[in-house]
Amino acid sequence: MTADTVALAPPVLPWTPPGVYTPQWDTGLLARALGREDVGSATEVLDLGTGSGALAIQAARLGARVTAVDISRLAVLTARINALLARRRVRVRRGDLADAVPGRSYDLVVSNPPYVPSPAARLPLRGRSRAWEAGRDGRALVDRICTAAPSVLRPGGVLLIVHSGLCDSRTTLQRLSDAGLRACVTERATVPYGPVLRSRQRWLVQEGLADHAETREELVVIRAEHT
Repeated sequence: MTADTVALAPPVLPWTPPGVYTPQWDTGLLARALGREDVGSATEVLDLGTGSGALAIQAARLGARVTAVDISRLAVLTARINALLARRRVRVRRGDLADAVPGRSYDLVVSNPPYVPSPAARLPLRGRSRAWEAGRDGRALVDRICTAAPSVLRPGGVLLIVHSGLCDSRTTLQRLSDAGLRACVTERATVPYGPVLRSRQRWLVQEGLADHAETREELVVIRAEHT
């Protein structure tokens, strides 16, 4: 384990059952970016695709008023239990990304969405793989968040989203810019391929998403501000 990997260790949570995304390096990288924001008791935070609730709880620890959403019933239950165990107040709702909070806007939106490119034609509707599968280019959820960002951010509000370099961070930056947000990459880290990427490395090479010799992926956090 490298020093950089240790630095990206995510917050330790007491319970992450099978079928809910276990906090990993991407969680740690996004938590580091979250810590750089000016978050206080007046800050309203939305965590899109909360999973175990790791980032929502981290925002609550910083004093924010936090709403977390996930489409998975098990993830919603997990986030609620982990918030209780951490003794932090987090409002957890079940729903499909920003559709779970219609008409609401926030000072800060954080998201660690599924972003792994997949040879499957359709996104899974259930099962463990729903936590990472994101279409052939890995952008099925990322693009939706980019589209929703202007409506869920207040003026001066900030979106923090993490995803793999395999998904093309330039496209994310362009989509957010086209939506009227000021976007840039604020965090980068290179980490070893996990089991899923290792299992489909040949397909990634065939699709032109990776080089045959690659065994590590770049993670990026993109920060977009509603001006």
